[in-house]
Amino acid sequence: MTEAANQKPIDPTTSDLVGELERVSAKFSDVKNGLGRIIFGQQRVIDETLITLLAGGHVLLIGVPGLGKTRLVEALGTVMGLDGRRVQFTPDLMPADILGSEVLEQNETGVRSFRFIKGPVFAQLLMADEINRASPRTQSALLQAMQEHRVSVAGHYHELPKPFHVLATQNPLEQEGTYPLPEAQLDRFLMQVNIEYPQLAAEREILTKTTGAHEDKPTRVMTADELGQAQRLVRHVPVGESVMEAILEMVRSGRPGESSLAEINEHVAWGPGPRASQALMLAVRARAVLEGRLAPSIDDVIALAHPILRHRMALNFAARAEGISMTKVIDILIKRIG
Repeated sequence: MTEAANQKPIDPTTSDLVGELERVSAKFSDVKNGLGRIIFGQQRVIDETLITLLAGGHVLLIGVPGLGKTRLVEALGTVMGLDGRRVQFTPDLMPADILGSEVLEQNETGVRSFRFIKGPVFAQLLMADEINRASPRTQSALLQAMQEHRVSVAGHYHELPKPFHVLATQNPLEQEGTYPLPEAQLDRFLMQVNIEYPQLAAEREILTKTTGAHEDKPTRVMTADELGQAQRLVRHVPVGESVMEAILEMVRSGRPGESSLAEINEHVAWGPGPRASQALMLAVRARAVLEGRLAPSIDDVIALAHPILRHRMALNFAARAEGISMTKVIDILIKRIG
């Protein structure tokens, strides 16, 4: 029997939910330790990325070159036992280069038929490197895949592997010749994770552990089936009424015209939609499991507000002229519930 067949389906009415949560928390602790031997000084980035995967979402990694974005994605694929593919996005990249295409073939008897050749999107972990360098037409090829976990080519649907995650990277510098991601695509990323420069101690560790004769390599800690099992488990984690109210209050207060906050109505062009509420609901559950807790708290909502909301809101011209940042706007929303 396969490993997937040996795993029992989760039924919260019969299984020991607490025991399952503890098992998943321990497994992800091993994953964090494995990544920590490869990625140095980016614990927040590792945590937010793992929360995204545990919640079943996609993540947009933004940082200057050399901060380990590509290294993180490659290490994740190995440590979590996922089939990973990498696509380098360039201006001449076409949708078929990602999704695949149909080719006309002729068999030995002379009968012609079309055969679908799968593109790199048919992976469990797709790395879209420098996603904003591709044309809008190519970027939009990922929209259906990210939302429906299937693609349509020549009128036929093709299911993607499970689990399926897109980890896209973006360089905030060198914006000439790039195409900003449309709002519809940004909204499909559960989180936007900003990667900052490492602290002195972490950078010292990078020097000592990555420039010598021997360098640690990532090793597999879990399997794709175990990740899928954990993702299903997360949806059974109970969320208290106070946490749900905090999510709704934060998201709805960020919408100009509906908000009672003067700063939001004055500075925000458009605010987060219902998908932001869904993302927070799943992410706070995943964060609780990752930290070994049986239920999320309002602290989880506060901790995840920035990576979940920052790409789902836009400042108006007046706010940008006054030097108002999105960080400051989200801090105002946090104070609303904090």
